[in-house]
Amino acid sequence: MYETPTLYIDGEFLSGEGRKTQDIVNPATHEVLGQLPHASRADLDRALSAAARAFETWRDSSPLQRSEILRRVAQLSRERAREIGRNVTLDQGKPLAESVAEITTCADHADWHAEECRRIYGRVIAGRRPEVHQYVVREPVGVCAAFTPWNFPFNQAIRKVCAAIGAGCTIILKGPEDSPSAVIAIARMFHDAGLPPGVLNIVWGVPAEVSDYLIRSPIVRKVSFTGSVPVGKQLAALAGAHMKRITMELGGHSPVIVFDDANVEKAATQLARFKVRNAGQVCISPTRFYVQDKVYASFLETFVQTLRDIKVGDGLETDTDMGPLAHERRVPTMSRFVEDSLARGGKLLLGGEPLDRKGNFFPPTVITEIPEDSMVMTEEPFGPLAPVVPFSDPEQAIRQANSLPYGLASYVFTSSLQTANRVARALEAGQVNINHFGSALPETPFGGVKDSGIGSEGGSETFDGYLVTKFVTAI
Repeated sequence: MYETPTLYIDGEFLSGEGRKTQDIVNPATHEVLGQLPHASRADLDRALSAAARAFETWRDSSPLQRSEILRRVAQLSRERAREIGRNVTLDQGKPLAESVAEITTCADHADWHAEECRRIYGRVIAGRRPEVHQYVVREPVGVCAAFTPWNFPFNQAIRKVCAAIGAGCTIILKGPEDSPSAVIAIARMFHDAGLPPGVLNIVWGVPAEVSDYLIRSPIVRKVSFTGSVPVGKQLAALAGAHMKRITMELGGHSPVIVFDDANVEKAATQLARFKVRNAGQVCISPTRFYVQDKVYASFLETFVQTLRDIKVGDGLETDTDMGPLAHERRVPTMSRFVEDSLARGGKLLLGGEPLDRKGNFFPPTVITEIPEDSMVMTEEPFGPLAPVVPFSDPEQAIRQANSLPYGLASYVFTSSLQTANRVARALEAGQVNINHFGSALPETPFGGVKDSGIGSEGGSETFDGYLVTKFVTAI
């Protein structure tokens, strides 16, 4: 039974009674699952006041208290993973196994932040005169406003919530209205773990209106956003106008470079399976495939066959490998990418048309012989599209990989350590994966360069955006 999400403000779960609501739709069946309440202006003001009031005491809370709450949340995540995952599949669409895995792996994020928040250290600096005492402390920045996307609704939200709460901040989170169940599940876990009222608040509404109101508020001192580049730039500009700290994890268009000395069959199989994870709706999904000409044909053969065997269907069906696109509007968008490629001389090897069934289904699609200026090679497809092109000159492949303003993730396949090191240095990306997919672990930093973002989440850098540095000197 799908539980309709609510608002969560100052420790209370608030229904949609008397509030504007919107439909929550199952992308596999177009069934309306429930009604999501939008926060009124009064609700937003209450959330701001609650977060400000809670910060006065939470900022001085013991790191041991924060750590204990985060550990409880990690345990609850594991205990409730099946229930939460099923709701994620219902409102987001990904296969149930992927949804459940998203919850269980994110329990590690809560555990990681529980440990790291006990290690927010300052330092002593020797004075130039013996009577001078100098030290540095790191303090929570204040009330945070966070905005998270629909593709990994649990993962993206819990990263920000754990970082803010672990640092001693309070937070107002606007999650994705399209797939809201995971976010309210996070609120319930923190509530049940004993988090004081006002430290975490959940609101919903028209994204542009809610973000504008929260960011302009003098109460908010930090903004964290995960989403598209255009929206990220708008929010960053607004935050900058009010001198507020930002963390931005934005879009990508991840290049893959497969060299002729790679284990081609293994690379092609792994890349094909990773490509259809969450129907390609992943910011670090491999999206531009450059394959050295000597192994181009063999790569394509294995790659296409692996994708051809992918079962597309409702995420609740046990044999489903890939679910629907999360939004109905994304289906014609995929078709436009394909049409543009074919108009430019591209060759379609697999897929290319929406599936003839109810739901937002578009199959894995492989296109070759396409120019570098085509839509699919220059704009993030955010779907199960894979353009594959050959290269002969490695330096040219690197230039093409770096040619876009994106710089989130990249992938290299080679058996040469020298090649791996050289290409890793040359690629303009926040993350370089060599011969496997190793990004997005709790203990590793996650972030991009160029238009793909500012700052990192995870790793030892995880609290940097939520802390201010204070220098104290005294005689």
